[in-house]
Amino acid sequence: MSVEKTLPGPAPVPDPAAGRAAVAGYFGGIRDVVVLEMKQRLRSRGWYIMLGIWFVVIALVTALTWAGWNASMEVRNSMPVPDGMPEPDGPGSAIFEVVLAFVLLFALLVAPALSANAVNGDRAGGTLAILQITLLTPGQILWGKFCAAWLAAIAFLAASAPFLIFAVLLGGLTPGHVLVSLVMLAVEVAVICGIGVGISALAGRPLFSIVVTYLTVAALVVGSLIAFALGVQLTQGTVMANQPQYRGMEYGSGTMPGPGEPTYTCAGPLVEQDVLRTERVAWLLALNPYVVVADAIPYPERTVTPYYYSGGMIENISQGARAAIAGPEGTYPCANGQVQPQYLKQGTPLWPLGLVLQIGLGGLLLRLGWRSLRTPARRLALGTRIA
Repeated sequence: MSVEKTLPGPAPVPDPAAGRAAVAGYFGGIRDVVVLEMKQRLRSRGWYIMLGIWFVVIALVTALTWAGWNASMEVRNSMPVPDGMPEPDGPGSAIFEVVLAFVLLFALLVAPALSANAVNGDRAGGTLAILQITLLTPGQILWGKFCAAWLAAIAFLAASAPFLIFAVLLGGLTPGHVLVSLVMLAVEVAVICGIGVGISALAGRPLFSIVVTYLTVAALVVGSLIAFALGVQLTQGTVMANQPQYRGMEYGSGTMPGPGEPTYTCAGPLVEQDVLRTERVAWLLALNPYVVVADAIPYPERTVTPYYYSGGMIENISQGARAAIAGPEGTYPCANGQVQPQYLKQGTPLWPLGLVLQIGLGGLLLRLGWRSLRTPARRLALGTRIA
């Protein structure tokens, strides 16, 4: 009895058109969820009221900052100015710093409110199950909710953009400052929206997810500073340094250093000094949204004098992050017999690490949220409404 052997046929050739259609269909499902979410948000009158209040508050902050700068200039002009003291920056720099810090603060407060109940709010209302029984996949639902929350938050950033542009028109800044600032603000808002949507998909109650999202944001903003301060205490070390000899700094003494000149010289033998090795725990600061935004802005080099420094709030945050990365070798007076610069240049940037850590956290929560949206669900929380 003979057994006939059949040769395997040719492998099926993948159809590029079918692959493009599948990708287009996937993104089409995300688009449908985004359109549905945005229509629900835009129908609400409270959305426009919040946007109007936001615009008025930013305008008020801008006006008060401008008035405060003018008042400080009047006081400065009424006092004797030491020789060699540089002219301060225009009001644009001050307005830019304050508005940017204010916008980032309120973006961190608004983004959780727009995203933390995106999924479990529909689950509580009985409308999530309607989406789940359609051809939409859990990924399409989750990404659609995320994009809708992000677009809603971007509208608040767009409302504040004119005031940042106004600061550029007043002088002291370049368009690159506004461009980088808006891009980094949009990225930070996206991270917070991703965290909020992920927690919303995991939590069973909207109130619980909102509270947890705000606590997560507080951990990034405040908790990172606390963790850095505690971690620094565990990084005791030493550095070789000699004694700084400070030059005269009294007005009119004739020995005051000029702009850019060091305020001290180093003399004497090198002695071991106890220091804090901040560079070992500087990565904790990368979790802070303020540090990420401040460190990414391309500030120009400043001319620093012993009695004047023109940096603003956000720029000082950037300088603090750079000092933490530099450690005692770059900040301790006369470390290794070297005079340390008063203004630290951008060395190793901290913001790429911060974005990686923050996006990793948001991606993990979205991944866990995707698993909770898969159907059929094996287990639901007690009292969960299906439809």
